[in-house]
Amino acid sequence: QVRLVESGGGSVQAGGSLRLSCVASVDRYSSYCMAWFRQPPGKERERVATISGRGGTSYTDSVLGRFTISRDNAKNTLDLQMNNLKPEDTAPYYCAAVLTPSGACPGDRPYNYDNWGQGTQVTVSS
Repeated sequence: QVRLVESGGGSVQAGGSLRLSCVASVDRYSSYCMAWFRQPPGKERERVATISGRGGTSYTDSVLGRFTISRDNAKNTLDLQMNNLKPEDTAPYYCAAVLTPSGACPGDRPYNYDNWGQGTQVTVSS
């Protein structure tokens, strides 16, 4: 059983920064592709960023240059540094994980991931 616990959400004004963290209770953490998703009100859940077990990263276009995903395989942690936040970034953010060969990431759709955290709310006001 994989347990993912997020923290670090909150409310900020546009242009501000937040850092989200996720702790994974798993063995062989480096064999998991990790990801951050978000689900804005009335919209489908969307991939924000992914990171493979070896540290390869991918971002959705709307956050490129503003968000940075990182992981510490020794501590089983996943972070998302969010800078220059915009009101359209408002959403609950979810940590997700999937076990794959060598920790490679299988894709950017929610169905590609079978372990989810409970979510942490990010609210950006204009």
